[in-house]
Amino acid sequence: MFPPSPTEWLPDDHLAHFVMDVVGQLDLSAIHRRCQKTDPRGTQPYHPLMMTSLLVYGYCVGVASSRKIEKSTYESVAFRVIAGDEHPDHTRISEFRRVHLNDLADLFFQVLALAKKAHMVKLGNVALDGTKVKANASKHKAMSYDRMEKDAARLRQKVKELLATAEAADAREDAKYGKGRKGDELPEDLRRAETRLARIKQLKAELEAEARQQDEERAKHDDDLPPPPSETPLPSHKIPRTKDGGIDPKAQRNFTDPESRIMKSSEGYMQAYNCQAVVDEEHQIIVAQAVTNQAPDAEHLMPMLAQTVANCGAIPDNFLADAGYFSEGNVCEVMKWGADPFIPPRRQKHSEEPQPVLGRPPDDLSIKERMLRKLATKVGRAIYALRKKIVEPVFGQIKEARGMRRFLLRGIVNVRGEWSLMTLSHNLLKIYRAQMRSA
Repeated sequence: MFPPSPTEWLPDDHLAHFVMDVVGQLDLSAIHRRCQKTDPRGTQPYHPLMMTSLLVYGYCVGVASSRKIEKSTYESVAFRVIAGDEHPDHTRISEFRRVHLNDLADLFFQVLALAKKAHMVKLGNVALDGTKVKANASKHKAMSYDRMEKDAARLRQKVKELLATAEAADAREDAKYGKGRKGDELPEDLRRAETRLARIKQLKAELEAEARQQDEERAKHDDDLPPPPSETPLPSHKIPRTKDGGIDPKAQRNFTDPESRIMKSSEGYMQAYNCQAVVDEEHQIIVAQAVTNQAPDAEHLMPMLAQTVANCGAIPDNFLADAGYFSEGNVCEVMKWGADPFIPPRRQKHSEEPQPVLGRPPDDLSIKERMLRKLATKVGRAIYALRKKIVEPVFGQIKEARGMRRFLLRGIVNVRGEWSLMTLSHNLLKIYRAQMRSA
């Protein structure tokens, strides 16, 4: 009763066919080379083209879990067609993503190039915004530096007491059963206490090492010139310090994902990463993206503008961002690039209307006053109002429509790779829908 070819199970204009066609045109040579290096005596690998298509399609439709992808190759016609009626185990899918994550992340630039070739990126108005995405870790698994020191002291005492108890028990059992007989294992309480103490020591050492590294980098760059705009580095979390230069007792480290941070969002405080995106107005194509563990947004503006120019090979006309990105330095830098900044110095209430301004601006106005004046004009209000419909819907589409509200992977390098997969799949969907509308 089935058609002779699995590809006939879906209509020709289905998203699965589009993903397979696009992935087939991408440069996967780095993935192919890594697969060819594997030992030929081992398990025969699945074709990289098929595995990449499975992952990309999964992120497009909000099925990112390797277990759910495996299940879908049995239950979903689209996944079954992409897999060619094969059913890779979830461990194989997860391992493929882990091993090739950097190369999969680089596909973002190839997909963006396709959008540019399709004339879907105009760089008239672009908008930058950030969103907090939950880490694959609970905020209740975080511990402050002060708590680490207290717990370490408490656990050392507990281990000492348990060792004394164990030695006394061993002595009694040796007297009763003789030396070398069973029954001399460490008690469960001692194993748990020792394990937790070792983990606390490790996290405490990592926190102190990170603080030392930041001190060294600060000393190294004190006499250096600032990096050129195209090499503007992304910000990273700075360990809070006391007045005497020590580590702040409130500085925290998470047991599950030490590189994630507790951040405030509209949903309250969460263990998260800060995900950034620059979106072009024409088709809501993401032209630059990044992930950091730095909660404030302002330090992200220049790296994201630099990445936008590098990715697109052109400077946007207008660069829009909310008040969280404002600083006089940021405004000046955007203008140096030749873009027109629209960044309010303060948040505006929904019911608040800026007072219109008349006449020529005085020469002695500060940058902040000039920005407020520009955004109070009819043209300025109209351009800045575009920000909400350019960038904010993109995060809604990723987090709400496709359900990608939490990262599956841990560690900032892996999370950056996963965010690249999320954003490239967003762009693929935009290209697909534009193609469908024009068909």
